[in-house]
Amino acid sequence: MSVPDDSSLQALSAQLGERLRAARHMLVTAESCTGGWIAKAVTDVPGSSDWFDCGLAAYSYEAKQALLGVRPETLERHGAVSRETVLEMVSGALVHSGASLSVAVTGIAGPGGGTTDKPVGTVWIAWKRRGGYAKAEIHHFDGDRDAVRRQTVEAALRGLGGLLD
Repeated sequence: MSVPDDSSLQALSAQLGERLRAARHMLVTAESCTGGWIAKAVTDVPGSSDWFDCGLAAYSYEAKQALLGVRPETLERHGAVSRETVLEMVSGALVHSGASLSVAVTGIAGPGGGTTDKPVGTVWIAWKRRGGYAKAEIHHFDGDRDAVRRQTVEAALRGLGGLLD
């Protein structure tokens, strides 16, 4: 996968925004490893207030629990970078917002923090529609910290488009 540049992320965000506006959906983001980059990408689009509710950057365990309702047991048992945690994040984002669609990301952008089981570039992304089931995917992105984060933003935005198909 190639690393997206700013203009491709902006174009993807604008296309997504048009579709969200047409479908009358509001979006919430729950971000760990991207630190709010998905929210930045969508709010760079003029008129995004029509379809973007809020973004929650929850980096620490404590923030994930307080802002998104991630259970301490989930973090203790599975860690922050896990399917279980991202599913609780994506659901919690909907509970704590007025949005109808959510995306959540958690991962290891590097350069440190990786392990044998979860190397640098491991990212979990989840999407959910209010009242629906959550979908989660694991990704293994290559590159430095910036590259991993850019690829995460792109995959998160593309997955949101998939919810609208």
